[in-house]
Amino acid sequence: MRSGKFELQGEFQPAGDQPEAIKQLIVGVKKGMKKQTLLGATGTGKTFTMANVIQEIQKPTLVIAHNKTLAAQLASEFEEFFPNNAVHYFVSYYDYYQPEAYMPVTDTFIEKDAQINKEIDRLRHASTQALLTRNDVIIVASVSCIYGLGSPVEYEKKNFKIEKGMTLSRTEAMQRLIAIHFERTPADLSPAKFRALGNKIEVMPVSETFQYMIEFSGSTVSSILKIDPVSARIIAEEETVYIFPAKHFVTDVNEKERAAKDIQHELNEQLKYFEAEGKLLEAERIKRRTNYDLAMIREMGYCSGIENYSRHMSGKNVGEPPETLLSYFPKKADAKGNMVPDFMLFIDESHVTLPQLQGMYAGDASRKNTLVEFGFRLPSAKDNRPLKYNEFEERINQVVYVSATPSTLERESSEQIVEQIIRPTGLVDPLVEVRPILENGEYHGQVSDFITEVETEIKKGGRVLATTLTKRMAEDLSAYLKEKKIKSEYLHSDIKTIERIQIITKFRKGEFDVLVGVNLLREGLDMPEVTLIGILDADKEGFLRSEVSLIQTIGRAARNSNGRVILYADRMTGSMERAIGETKRRRDIQLAYNKKHGITPMTIQKKIRDISQALESEHAKAVNKELALDMELFAAEELANKGKKTKGKKNPIEKLIAIKEAEMKESVKLLDFETAAILRDEIKVLREKTYISE
Repeated sequence: MRSGKFELQGEFQPAGDQPEAIKQLIVGVKKGMKKQTLLGATGTGKTFTMANVIQEIQKPTLVIAHNKTLAAQLASEFEEFFPNNAVHYFVSYYDYYQPEAYMPVTDTFIEKDAQINKEIDRLRHASTQALLTRNDVIIVASVSCIYGLGSPVEYEKKNFKIEKGMTLSRTEAMQRLIAIHFERTPADLSPAKFRALGNKIEVMPVSETFQYMIEFSGSTVSSILKIDPVSARIIAEEETVYIFPAKHFVTDVNEKERAAKDIQHELNEQLKYFEAEGKLLEAERIKRRTNYDLAMIREMGYCSGIENYSRHMSGKNVGEPPETLLSYFPKKADAKGNMVPDFMLFIDESHVTLPQLQGMYAGDASRKNTLVEFGFRLPSAKDNRPLKYNEFEERINQVVYVSATPSTLERESSEQIVEQIIRPTGLVDPLVEVRPILENGEYHGQVSDFITEVETEIKKGGRVLATTLTKRMAEDLSAYLKEKKIKSEYLHSDIKTIERIQIITKFRKGEFDVLVGVNLLREGLDMPEVTLIGILDADKEGFLRSEVSLIQTIGRAARNSNGRVILYADRMTGSMERAIGETKRRRDIQLAYNKKHGITPMTIQKKIRDISQALESEHAKAVNKELALDMELFAAEELANKGKKTKGKKNPIEKLIAIKEAEMKESVKLLDFETAAILRDEIKVLREKTYISE
């Protein structure tokens, strides 16, 4: 294993109360505190604080976020902080995932339907390989890190070591590659594929975008070259390379046969059970499916849905927890000789992420129980599952919860709560005011008052956010504002990805002045142009008007020095009182700090990034130029053919789709999933319109 040190890079130095927060967290870790909380207000630089703790502690680190987009943002930030270390991104590799399920009421079986993102799969392999080969590793993951992954022991044991000068024939090398699930291809290489040319084998590791050219002289490896697959340029000449398996679920040949016998035994037992219960249909279902899977496992060593047999493959006992990403992190012996986890864990936005971690097992178990009961899966499929929360806690050692609004769980379980309230920009939490909803006994006061405030902000050049309780209310309020000659748009979950990004971009550019939404927290909004937030029906207790939601929403106005918030309510709820009290407490601390240090708050200046500027590179410019030419060609050919099928030559739109697909893959590599989603939608439209001859 490579022994490297974390090296925090960058021109920034800890500021505000970051130095004290960093110091307290480090002292807590060194004292052996199991759980700490970093209570950091929005915009105080919590990621930079985490980076400083990692730099001091010098242990492999896992950061868990509650969605892919946030995880991608964090990974990008950590890459900037640690350019010389291994920062990786580990999330579910599905662009789309519909798990298999059965609904007894309607007798409907839903087949598993999934679209795997090969680039994300590559990044997952890069994560596990980094953990097994070096210790200066930061993995930013979603909650998929608690799902079954395959044994790290088998994964590491199966890696194919190739050394220059070793005795190895070309045929043996190909057999070894196939045994670890690599595919042979005569075409261009992609991760987990190889091709044989003369006395050479070219292979692209599953976790990389370069390839190795291995040259043989008889039964000896004569050279190993690392090559750029695009330019064919030799990057380096290697003495030793390691080729890890193309799949995380790998099993030894002897273990495979044992697993097949175990599966057959379980099938026989389940058939006896169904027949005794008179469930002949269920018996026939499970018999057909399992026998087919067994034939594939014995013949190919793999089958679709092999993860459902993971307990048999790994040799684990009934009910025993699966191996997960956590299994790949290092362990050390404690004072009693017990092996304990030896890595740092940060749970970002813990008030959202922890409930996800706690709820994954129950949802998965409910679906699996139904599948087993009606003969679609063997009982062992239930052991292909996420970790239970107590199992998750057994597999971690020291954790720091990170949130602006930690829940009761974090507060009560933490040995210390470290506050980070001061923003480096000097910005303070906004002024919060409560105004009544009813006016003269009628339910119209909040809207008319809000419109008056909106008009005032627009005159000053500001922008306004409004939050409602329902989608219908958001749409109606937006329409009513337009009637009053106020430019506005609404945003909610029914708005598609591409439209959502366009709406946010137009809002920031000032093409309209008011953005109305239901749960603007989940949109990942970071808009310093916002000077006013109106929270309608603030006294309607519930998820959208809870203490946490109110504090988080109020924080959206903390990016502008003139930010303020109005809560429209006729009564003071407990959530409102606590949210307002916490905001005032933080604001008082921030104002006192600014006064003491002579700091004048400055509005954050954030570049407005249009979606069309997402890939500002020479490659993107060249692609866009070629795309424009292809569009002209396509239009001309459409006119000439008048919608008829093209014969004998390639339709220009096929080339356009190929370019779009290349751009989409490039976006994924940059962890720019919003742009990738837009390109995916465009490709879908193009495929619907094109006429391709068979």
